[in-house]
Amino acid sequence: MKTMLKNLADIQTGYSFRGRLEYSDSGNVRVIQMKDLTSDNIVDCHELIKIDMEVLKDHHLAKKGDLVFRSRGINCTASILLEEIENTVVSAPLLKIRAIDRNKVFPEYLKWFINQPESQKFLQSRLSGTHGGMIRASELAELPVSVPDLKTQMLIVEISELSEKEHRILSQISELKKDYISKLLINSSKGE
Repeated sequence: MKTMLKNLADIQTGYSFRGRLEYSDSGNVRVIQMKDLTSDNIVDCHELIKIDMEVLKDHHLAKKGDLVFRSRGINCTASILLEEIENTVVSAPLLKIRAIDRNKVFPEYLKWFINQPESQKFLQSRLSGTHGGMIRASELAELPVSVPDLKTQMLIVEISELSEKEHRILSQISELKKDYISKLLINSSKGE
């Protein structure tokens, strides 16, 4: 089945703060910012800033399984929130994507699909503005999404995660080998 993202997920613009965020040790709300999105497309919740803020409506709050979309810049990719968190908002210009029905589509599958080259090509064609451009929520909503059955979605996600893990391990091996050869050559140059 093929449909548009807007039929599978609610897409919401991140909370727009008026002015600079003022950190507070005793803050009652945590904020997900661009810096909290890792290179492997996970939301890192370990260093979220806390701020003092009036109580928010439930639709502003981020939940486990939500996707956080980088709407600005060269890489307009989605990251997933894997932890259960309380009183946390996604800040603008990020977008929050929440699967409407997890019996139709897994958030992990949506993350994978959005980050695929074909989807990225579609999104890049819709960038607007200057300084790397921006994807509006309405543009993201129009993304065509192929939706296989849940079993196939899970297999795709599992294979993708294994492939990424393999890539990270191979990169680590390559770096270790490079360091080893460099040290060996330095020792050889010293006559050791």
